[in-house]
Amino acid sequence: MQEDISTISPTISRRQFLRTTASAAATFTIVPRHVLGGTGFVPPSERVNVALVGAGGKGLENMRSLFQVPGVQVTALADPFEETDLRAMYYRRLAGRNPGRAMMEEHYQAKNSKYRCAVYEDFRVMLEKEKDIDAILCATPDHLHGYVSIVAMKAGKHVYCEKPLGHNLWEVQQMARVAKETGVATQMGNQGHSREGLRQTIEWLRDGVIGTVREVHVWSYFSRWNPTLTTRPEGSMTVPKGANWDLWLGPRKERAYNSAYAPVKWRDFWDFGGGPFADFGCHDFDSSLWGLNLGTPSCVEAFPAGITDEYIVPYGSIIYYDFPARTGNSFCDAPVRITWYNGGLKPPTPKEFGAKLNLPERGVLFIGDKGKLLEEATGGPPRLLPYEATRRYQKPAPTLPRSKGHHYDWIAACKRGEPASSNFEYGARLTELILLGSLAQRTRKRIYWDAENMKASGVPEADAIIREDYRKGWEIV
Repeated sequence: MQEDISTISPTISRRQFLRTTASAAATFTIVPRHVLGGTGFVPPSERVNVALVGAGGKGLENMRSLFQVPGVQVTALADPFEETDLRAMYYRRLAGRNPGRAMMEEHYQAKNSKYRCAVYEDFRVMLEKEKDIDAILCATPDHLHGYVSIVAMKAGKHVYCEKPLGHNLWEVQQMARVAKETGVATQMGNQGHSREGLRQTIEWLRDGVIGTVREVHVWSYFSRWNPTLTTRPEGSMTVPKGANWDLWLGPRKERAYNSAYAPVKWRDFWDFGGGPFADFGCHDFDSSLWGLNLGTPSCVEAFPAGITDEYIVPYGSIIYYDFPARTGNSFCDAPVRITWYNGGLKPPTPKEFGAKLNLPERGVLFIGDKGKLLEEATGGPPRLLPYEATRRYQKPAPTLPRSKGHHYDWIAACKRGEPASSNFEYGARLTELILLGSLAQRTRKRIYWDAENMKASGVPEADAIIREDYRKGWEIV
């Protein structure tokens, strides 16, 4: 039976405390629950009010997921763009402030005709004016993740932030620190982390079904959004109507608007994103980090494919991570090498596939001294190789807690204080691995990471990437 989080009271904030004590001083009247709003109605005192920051395609996808979670309501949204047309992309819809508001009101007015979604350009103005916001969901481009999340956490808001957690290594460390200091509920948006398949993969590895793992291959077919560009765009275009381009740039240096940047295509530029690797790495490295108890890699080396430009990401890449032996069970007590591939690059097809099968377009292949295990993309179901071995395997009883949904778990954490499983402490560890790979790509140097001092040993040019400059007024403090 699914736990009903609609009846769990959120962690009390100072605002809620003052409101509650003021109410207690007034005349006390018991109002039957059905009078307030019918069966399943959640009184305001028990509801988590969420605001969306970044109403693009992914932001609105997140909202659809929140619609399915009891005990939560989206009350406001902020985005620098009034409208963006994503119908030609995989989102297949209009996005931005106006379409976002229409989507919220269509959903909530079916139950409450008086519902209105408050809309803002600047999320900081929204936080100042909308006093009833309990939590924010950040689905901005990567370069704004750190600033938005830290401002919100310091304002006492619970935060869900899309992956990767931040845009540079120093920033990610600050996000984890502020989350710990403020005690708010956090969750990174690597949704596969909550899928059944990922938990099964980890349990099978820990069961020793393939023995000691010394080699892992991770791959994704995705490449760049701007296939013809070889560097950053020159010249300027007219800023779309209803768009605040300066606000979209946020902490990055001023530059002219160009449709090569936005919407969506910003991932191709190091100033704003990290290409397909940063986009999918936090999904597809998850089972390795969690399942093999990975710490800091001893060495990271990258080989970009197609482009070696300081502004734009390559078409593809191969990245090698070497990790020392870890303490723990025998399946992870040896050194391990993880190899990443993207842009059409893949590892060799295992001989167990025979002549009739090919590797999937995305996946994780664990190679142990007793066998091989394949996890298909983003927490898909695990399979032993050859596939017939999966049917013969006597699978272990579940040992990891099962998730009721990635967004569900975050809202439950907002209400009862128990951390979600991909909270910012874990999300920072996972994102740091991805950003070290990006650092190796950008410097084209072998990275020996000094985690304590946040230095790439012997690579002084990496310092400006590890901690980027922030425009005045957008500093992370």
